[in-house]
Amino acid sequence: MKPSTGHCIFCDLIRGAAEVSICYEDATAIAFLDIQPVNPGHVLVVPREHYEVLQDIPGDVGAHLYQVATKLIPVVQTAAGATDMNIVVNSGAAAGQNVMHYHIHLIPRKAGDGFDVPLPFPGSPMPHRQQLDAMAARIGGMLRDPLRSGGKKNG
Repeated sequence: MKPSTGHCIFCDLIRGAAEVSICYEDATAIAFLDIQPVNPGHVLVVPREHYEVLQDIPGDVGAHLYQVATKLIPVVQTAAGATDMNIVVNSGAAAGQNVMHYHIHLIPRKAGDGFDVPLPFPGSPMPHRQQLDAMAARIGGMLRDPLRSGGKKNG
């Protein structure tokens, strides 16, 4: 795990330093309502221990957070009167993460709610099959390379 880059508001919330609307908690995870929700019922699932990005999360903690999220999804949908759900992870500043404590967004959705995550991204060109195959081979090769650790660059 990389060292923390500074003060963490989520760590403060977990320690009880401020008001938070908790809807689930156990020894590993806590889930609470987002104070700037996309829609009512927007929940954040957060590890109690500080990890900044997805790559920092131990596998068992990540699996547990996903289990908590899947347990909450149908309950949140019902409570919010939503038909659908976005599950969003922004891992790193360039990916839109603004609180550097890993978290999973559960965003209840209704038709016409005005929120949009357009995929495929309208500005992205459709690559040629050779480009897709080359990137797949590169990723696969990096996974099999015994000199690499978890697909990350060494050094």
